[in-house]
Amino acid sequence: MTVVFVHGNPESSAIWDPLASVLGREDVALLSPPGFGVPLPDGFGATFLDYRDWLESELAAIEGPIDLVGHDWGGGHVVNAVMHRPELVRSWVCDVIGIFDSDFEWHNLAQVWQTPGAGEESIESMFGGDLTARTDLMISLGFPDLDIAAAIAAHQNADMGRAILAVYRSAAQPAMAEAGRKLDSAAARPGLALLPTDDSFNEADDTRRAADRAGARIEELEGLGHWWMVQDPHRSANALNRFWGALD
Repeated sequence: MTVVFVHGNPESSAIWDPLASVLGREDVALLSPPGFGVPLPDGFGATFLDYRDWLESELAAIEGPIDLVGHDWGGGHVVNAVMHRPELVRSWVCDVIGIFDSDFEWHNLAQVWQTPGAGEESIESMFGGDLTARTDLMISLGFPDLDIAAAIAAHQNADMGRAILAVYRSAAQPAMAEAGRKLDSAAARPGLALLPTDDSFNEADDTRRAADRAGARIEELEGLGHWWMVQDPHRSANALNRFWGALD
């Protein structure tokens, strides 16, 4: 058995460290999408379908059964992969399943990144400063831990900037609504949709509708925000272990 964690934007795998330390499992693998904490390979398009194919390739090389967990864009990659290749996993968890709802609208910053010119200016503003400035930006966005914010900021570079612009532009609507037409396929494996109630980047109604279509359970994380796994790793671990325990 292996639990595989996939992080999102603008992050590195350091977001999982507090959760992994209290999860009570030794079989943990942390995957970093290309450009996000690891180099962006030459020729990698960084579209949301490229990331789906990347994740499927990674999962196929891991000894299973696999319990797959994704956060932010990592959650998008998880659902995208499970809709396409459900046989690769035993179960899946996602905290952004609402992005596949037909009524989903990207948040304001995402829409800036999707706009030529304005997106490049935004990325330069975010990543053009030194480590302290990038760390301060993470904290201003609501990241709950200074040390981990600094560890993430150390990986925020030109590769990540290019990957952000590419993946968000590939996912401009109606691309996600069209991808979400296959949500029913995700029901082939048990799923859990996490709903942190203080996550300003997600809409609860989108999450509930998409989870219902994907046959996923919903677990609210009352009072937790976008980085729930850092904010309260013990409660986050309990939620995951309850889900996996029910499968056993």
